[in-house]
Amino acid sequence: MSTLPKVAWIGLGIMGSPMSENLVKAGYDVTGHTLERDKLDRLAAAGGTAASSVAEAVRDADVIVTMVPASPQVEAVAYGPDGILENARRGALLIDMSSITPQTSVDLAAAAKDKGIRVLDAPVSGGEAGAIEAVLSIMAGGDQADFDEAKPLFEALGKTIVRCGPHGSGQTVKAANQLIVAVNIQACAEAVVFLEKSGVDLAAALDVLGGGLAGSTVLARKKDNFLNRDFQPGFRIDLHHKDMGIVTDAARTVGAVLPVGAVVAQLVAGLRAQGDGGLDHSALLRAVERLSGAQV
Repeated sequence: MSTLPKVAWIGLGIMGSPMSENLVKAGYDVTGHTLERDKLDRLAAAGGTAASSVAEAVRDADVIVTMVPASPQVEAVAYGPDGILENARRGALLIDMSSITPQTSVDLAAAAKDKGIRVLDAPVSGGEAGAIEAVLSIMAGGDQADFDEAKPLFEALGKTIVRCGPHGSGQTVKAANQLIVAVNIQACAEAVVFLEKSGVDLAAALDVLGGGLAGSTVLARKKDNFLNRDFQPGFRIDLHHKDMGIVTDAARTVGAVLPVGAVVAQLVAGLRAQGDGGLDHSALLRAVERLSGAQV
């Protein structure tokens, strides 16, 4: 019998499916629930167990992981008679790895405490590729003892694993991460259009830029997307739009001024309004092309 904690995994999307499968590979007993039947079948094929409801998934779990799109979905699976807090056992550890508002995480931790359930907010960065390769960056908020208990599980999912402070801190750091990523993608997209309009060999240019101070994880990960105009979603514009709303709202609350971030947030919103919300966030290139007169 495995001595590893039993895991309930709620949310099996682009990120959740490979992450839960990595836990199965690491020897964890994983029971998952999501709304899509094919995703449940995928987990079962990987060696996990499919559950028909949140309540069924969490009932016997030592650790519950949620990986859903936004605050409303976290609240939907956490609260109510069929939710996590009413059906998980006392003493269970709830790890929310979604990207949501810091205040939602703080409120969830307070509500869970009344039920004897411990909570960590632990959003991730690294996209679909990082999830598949188990090299995610994990930024956690919550009690040190709970973080220490979760550390072996995190190590099956990522490489950079840091507790950033109390409840909500992980989400605050994730918001900052999404600000940096969006601004970086926008800068790369503008550079691509500039280079192509100048008649430069784009592949060669991106190679040399990647080797200098302009190099970044964003450029390395998204270079082929730019070159091939391949915008199959690893992280959708819709979700980055949500995250830019989180960071701009949180910044206003604490009195931080984000002038470049505000502009990029509007560019993301504009791309979404043009019907590209389901594309990868590297599709910010399409917005720059449109502004530069291209028909895309």
